[in-house]
Amino acid sequence: MSAHFARPHRHEALDRLADRRLLRQLAYVDGHWTASDAAESFGVADPATGATVAWVAALDARQTSKAIDAAARAFPAWRAALPQERARILRKWFDLIIAAKDDLALLMTLEQGKPLRESLGEIDYAASFVEWYAEEGKRPNAESVTSHLPNAEMMVRREPLGVVGVVTPWNFPAAMLTRKAAAALAAGCTIVAHPSSETPLSALALAELGERAGLPAGVFNVLTGKASTIVGRMCEDPRVRA
Repeated sequence: MSAHFARPHRHEALDRLADRRLLRQLAYVDGHWTASDAAESFGVADPATGATVAWVAALDARQTSKAIDAAARAFPAWRAALPQERARILRKWFDLIIAAKDDLALLMTLEQGKPLRESLGEIDYAASFVEWYAEEGKRPNAESVTSHLPNAEMMVRREPLGVVGVVTPWNFPAAMLTRKAAAALAAGCTIVAHPSSETPLSALALAELGERAGLPAGVFNVLTGKASTIVGRMCEDPRVRA
């Protein structure tokens, strides 16, 4: 970790980004881009060259709690939203991911190291989860279950749990985030996500697109920093239900 958060990035491949706003170096909490109070950061390195791609904010346990606070506050309204409204936002998120595919793939290759063709394939894969759950989220139907009691009927109804903690690995930094988060968002849950510190840029770019798609403040939060600090705090908080 380092306190020189303001150090500029100089990786020349970033000049190929069509939308430079997709390169985010701050965490995303309660609809705001934020750094730690101590301005601590960590470097994201290009595995091919060792060059630093970006310096990303390292949040602490207190800020992790603030993100959980935000997700808990946002949950009642997101849960109460019509399934069609949640689906509309997720579908817009899908469209934006596809439109930004080249930039998202470039960021992934720079931070993760897989060939650009494979990164492009992963963005399609990641977007497919958002598209799928945008459609499935419209159909949270109740089901009839055969009762084990005489003269009784049983129904099963699915309801959102609440705040969901999402922890994703370095090897599929986009697809493993959308695979987990899109399902929970479609169901009416809110998200506190921690991407691998080796590959946080993909998650932050997806948060930028989610904001553009209309995800309300607090519904989708991305916390960057040490896993031991952030995930430990997530696991300790009883409001994180899954």
